Parts: sequence; structure tokens; C-alpha cells
Amino acid sequence: MDRDSLPAPRTAVILPCYNEEAAIAQVVHDFRRALPQAAIYVYDNNSTDRTAEVAAAAGALVRRETRQGKGHVVRRMFADVEADIYVLADGDGTYDAQSAPAMIQKLLAERLDMVVGSRLTTYEGSAFRPGHRLGNDLLTGFLGLCFGRTFRDILSGYRVFSRRFVKSFPALSTGFEIETELSVHALELRMPTAEVATPYRARPAGSASKLRTYRDGFRILMMILDLFKEERPLAFFSIIAGVLSLTAILLAVPIVATYLETGLVPRFPTAILATGLMILAFLSLSCGFVLDTVTHGRREMKRLIYLSIPTTQKETGA
Repeated sequence: MDRDSLPAPRTAVILPCYNEEAAIAQVVHDFRRALPQAAIYVYDNNSTDRTAEVAAAAGALVRRETRQGKGHVVRRMFADVEADIYVLADGDGTYDAQSAPAMIQKLLAERLDMVVGSRLTTYEGSAFRPGHRLGNDLLTGFLGLCFGRTFRDILSGYRVFSRRFVKSFPALSTGFEIETELSVHALELRMPTAEVATPYRARPAGSASKLRTYRDGFRILMMILDLFKEERPLAFFSIIAGVLSLTAILLAVPIVATYLETGLVPRFPTAILATGLMILAFLSLSCGFVLDTVTHGRREMKRLIYLSIPTTQKETGA
């Protein structure tokens, strides 16, 4: 069947929430106005306030995820919710619901798998806490350094996905590093993606950010490094091999120079250390070659799984 002749795709708005009583009702109302035909799901993540009750009263479908952390919630949402288009946003009222139709239209018109709502163009002065914009820029730049290409705002929680993306995403993260994993998943499978500038607002009164700048920033950095090791093992272990071999050479140069001058090797411990480091360098490089072959096969399998997923529920008979 021609994709253009298919019925209108089913849209789901999915909102992970933890203690968002002050904002969630307005968020649900805003998305209801912007996307009147969409199903709106609120996933409560062990809130200690009335988030679930307020969301249900506002007309959202409320479900729970008991494992703490945004990554756990996104994994559960992607597994449970059935739709053709998924709109992921936070329940804190910072994202502009009126931008969703344009993001969906871009996804459909250009047949994309992910559209990211970039917050870096238009935002209220208090929307980014001190250090958040700098941290975002540094982490985005580091991701680009590791993977060769990136988005302008890898930490945005406002995204629109195709069904293929959602049902092929492994979701290994547990916390706020989930946005980084989403970005790398799209980059490594070379999915068609785009960014759309969206307004970013400050939280409403009575709502507090759950992001811990330094702790979560460190976790995101570690996630980038871990994904770099998993997805680019040859580059990762080549860097380690380069550092080890350079250290070995620096240690060995004076020993070799002394040997050439006197015929003696006066510093045996240093010579042994240099030799050991060079052996480790070659072992690291060998690991990189082996794991690169494994990763290439795994990436092919992920790509085949991605391609096997129907773009709409209509194609599956749902």
C-alpha cells in the first residue's frame, strides 16, 4: 500500500513525570489543544505529590513506572504505548506544546525518524540554570568529537519519533542520560533526523528541577564514553593504544640513547615498564580490531530489525 494513501497516523504524547503536580495539568491541556486527536499518557515515576491524580483529572491516561529514573520511564513508555507517531516531552511545562504539530508535519513530510526540539534559540532567561547552557554545549561538542556528527541540542527532552525509531530503540539508560542514548541511536543507524527550534520556558511556580547539574552531567559524560566504546571500539582502543605506546616510547628513548652510547642498560625496571606498556598497546589495538568486527555485525542486525518494523500500526493490522 502506498504510504500516502494510509489513514491518518495515530499519535501518542508521552510524558514522564516525577513530582510535577504544579505543572502537569497545564501541560496536558496544552497538548490537548495542540493535538486534539492524540492520546496523552502520563507515566508517574513514584511521585510523592498528587501528580497522578492531577494528570488523571486533566484527562491524561496515567500509568506508573516504579523503577526510579527517567531512562526506566522512557523504556517502559516505548514498550507499552502503541502508536504511529510519538511525542516525547517533560511534564514540567518548559516545552512549547504548540510546536508539536509543526514537528510532526516535518517528520511526516520528510519521512524522518526523529525530530528534536532545539531549545537554544528562544528561551526565557531563567529557563537554563547557571552552568546548564555551558554544560549542554560542552557535552554536545564532545559527542560530536566522538561520533563525528551530532545535533545542536543533544539534551533536549522534546522529541517526535516514528514508530520504527521507538520500537527499535534498546533503551539501556536509567536516568537523564537517556537523551544522549536517543541521539547516538539515531546517529549510529544513520536514521533521517532533523532539528526544529522551539521556545523553552522557565518552570512554573511551585515546580522544581530534578536535574542535578554536576552528578547528572558526569553521568551523561560517562554515557557518551561508554557508547563511544560500544559503537566505535576501534577508535576507542586505538586512543588507549596510542597513549600507552607514546608513554612507552618516552620512557624508552633515554634508555636506548644510553645503550647506544655505552652499550649498557642501566635502568632495567624502566626498560621492563616500557616493554610492558608497548605490549599492552598492541593488545589494546588488537581488542579494537576484534570488537570493531563484532560491532559491525551487531549494527547490521540493529539496522535490519529497524527496517523490519512497519512504519504504522495499520500495516500490522493493529
